[in-house]
Amino acid sequence: MTLDSTQENTNSQIMGSPVDPCIMVIFGASGDLTMRKLIPALYNLTAAKLLPEEFAVVGFARRNLTTEQFREQLSGDLCQFVSCEPNSRELQDWIDWFSPRLYYFQGDLDDPSSYQNLQAELNQIDRKQNTQGNCLYYLATPPSFFGKITRHLSKAKLTKQDKQTWKRVIIEKPFGRDLDSARSLNKELREYLDESQIYRIDHYLGKETVQNILIFRFANGIFEPIWNRRYVDHVQITVSEELGVEHRANYYEEAGALRDMISNHLLQLLTYVAMEPPNSFDAEAVRNEKAKV
Repeated sequence: MTLDSTQENTNSQIMGSPVDPCIMVIFGASGDLTMRKLIPALYNLTAAKLLPEEFAVVGFARRNLTTEQFREQLSGDLCQFVSCEPNSRELQDWIDWFSPRLYYFQGDLDDPSSYQNLQAELNQIDRKQNTQGNCLYYLATPPSFFGKITRHLSKAKLTKQDKQTWKRVIIEKPFGRDLDSARSLNKELREYLDESQIYRIDHYLGKETVQNILIFRFANGIFEPIWNRRYVDHVQITVSEELGVEHRANYYEEAGALRDMISNHLLQLLTYVAMEPPNSFDAEAVRNEKAKV
C-alpha cells in the first residue's frame, strides 16, 4: 500500500459543526506552519461555513511588524497555498472577511511581561469581536517552547476557564525527543492544564488519504474480511515528499528529519493500517486501538 503525502484535503465540504465564538492565538505566527497549513485551514473552514462571525486570529511572534503589515503579508502569500485561483473573487471575498479579524502581537516567548500584555490585547479584541471569552492557543513553535509557553500562559491566567468559557492549548508533534522527555513534557502540561484542555495533534491525520483509511478498511465489505495476515503479504508506506528544508533549518537542527517523520507521521499511518476495529469511532476508542499497535 502506498500513501502519497502530497495529497491534501482540499474538499470544502468538510463535515462538522460550526465552532463557538473564539480567538485563536498562534504562537510562532511568522513561521512556515502558519502560512502553509494554518491559514489555508482557516480558509477551508470558512468556505465550509464552520467559522462564526465572532472570530479572531492573533499572531504572536518576535518579528517587528504591525497588524497592517501582518495582514498584507498573509494576504500576499495566501494564494500559493489555498485551493482556489489566485486573484479570484472567492479569495478576495475571504480576505475582506478575514483581514479585520486578524491581529499581530509582537512579543518574546521567554518574557513573562509579554503574556501580561497579551492578556490586555485579548480582552480588547474579545470586546471588539464578541468572542465571549473563549480562546485557543496554537503552539506553532519548536517543541522546546511547549512547556515554557504553557507555564507563562497559566501564570498570566490566560488558561483559566469557567462554566461559560473555555481555553485550549494545541501542540504539534514531536512530543519530546525520547520517552523520558515526552513523559516530562506531559507532566509539565498537566501541571498547568486540565487534560481536556490539551490537544496533541499530528497534521498528517488531516490528510484526505489518511482519513479514508479507516472507512476503506472497516466500512468496506470487500476488504475488511481479508485485511489480515492470511491475505496481506506485506505493507509498504511511502512518503513522497517534494518539499525540502526551505526556511525550517532551525526546526530540523533541533528535531531532526527522523523525529520529524518516522516517530509520529509514519507510525500514525502504521497504526491506522494495523489496528483492530474500535468499539466506535469515538476519539478515545480509536486512540485505544492505535495505542495497542
